[in-house]
Amino acid sequence: MDGGSAKSDLEEHPEEEASSKEEILEKHPENGPQIIENPEEFVSFRINTRNFLLEVQVGAQPGWLLACQEGWSPALGTQICRHLGHLRFTHYKVVNLTDIKVSNSQKYAQLFPRLGGRLEEMWKPRSSCALGQVIALKCSECGFQHPTFRIIGGTPAVLGRWPWQVSMFHGPQYSCGGSVLAPSWVVTAAHCMSSLSQMSSWKVFVGIVSHRDIVLHKGVMVEKIILHPHFRTGRQRQDYDIALLKLQTPLNFSHTVGAVCLPEIQQDFPQGSKCWVSGWGSTGAQAVAADTLQNVLVPLISPQLCNSSCMYKGIITPQMLCAGYLDGHADACQGDSGGPLVCLDQDIWRLVGIVSWGWDCGKHRKPGVYTKVAAHLDWIHDQIGGGESSTGTTAAVGEEGSSRWSPLV
Repeated sequence: MDGGSAKSDLEEHPEEEASSKEEILEKHPENGPQIIENPEEFVSFRINTRNFLLEVQVGAQPGWLLACQEGWSPALGTQICRHLGHLRFTHYKVVNLTDIKVSNSQKYAQLFPRLGGRLEEMWKPRSSCALGQVIALKCSECGFQHPTFRIIGGTPAVLGRWPWQVSMFHGPQYSCGGSVLAPSWVVTAAHCMSSLSQMSSWKVFVGIVSHRDIVLHKGVMVEKIILHPHFRTGRQRQDYDIALLKLQTPLNFSHTVGAVCLPEIQQDFPQGSKCWVSGWGSTGAQAVAADTLQNVLVPLISPQLCNSSCMYKGIITPQMLCAGYLDGHADACQGDSGGPLVCLDQDIWRLVGIVSWGWDCGKHRKPGVYTKVAAHLDWIHDQIGGGESSTGTTAAVGEEGSSRWSPLV
């Protein structure tokens, strides 16, 4: 990690570009901000952190609406949790309105699945729920740091700061980083795995910050490696650079081991957003890999700027994003490959990018290039699949949130 953070160091050969900038941009139009053509169809979701009640915002309607029970199904729970960036839907409850305190001015949203398959088409504002019941929803936990390990006054506590950080060893050698998505699933860069695919040689380590703490026989074995089918690599770039690892043994989550959230559907972090990249990569272009986990704060760079003639000259595709400084003083570097680029979103950390490639480390006007996780959400969910609960119950939800939540069977 240069300047304090590693990527695959692809060679800079402008004269060998496979396609012109115009040709590439024609094939891969740049991703600008998401534009909603019909704001009346726009729907947002959130889960109340105190009581788990599902809240919906429909079109231009003011305020958040409670979700009526009518028309609800567990399949919708899966869709909503994924929409919010969670890997899995775990439980839901049907809550009697008589059991909770609701303002007289509270409005509601009712499901009408017959209107169409898209979430945006299923909700209509209502003044009340016909059955007097609303939905409480719980998704898989992700994106949280233990309060002890949050940044205070700009000074990070090391162990537990990035509980999703993975160190991947191929045999006795450190190879790449990765990120925990669920107890049995890790995401990394495809180029880390493509030439070293022998399953029995891979081990995953979590909950560490120093490679001195690693005991090789205690690593978690890999059961399955799934490369993106469109992954390709070349001397200049790597596209669809993403892979999933299924672990033989589920990880035990704790204050130092946990999952990172995925981006929400259509979520777009704006240019200039400050995000963190972490890894055990080189701390300089010629340096050896770091022994201790490094991290550095980098700003996101728009695809338009990153694709400009003074940067990567049109070879950045919609499956990639750029982050770093134009003067090159901080960057990911060799050995950070596969590791996380995370952005904070209302106290939740989301995996925005995966360290992929670049032309040298910390080079002027050559920022780090990352796999854009938001472009691969469907693929991730298709590969991992399942995990949703198919049962529910009718119960009161208390003010204390998770302390009153009982598992459903």
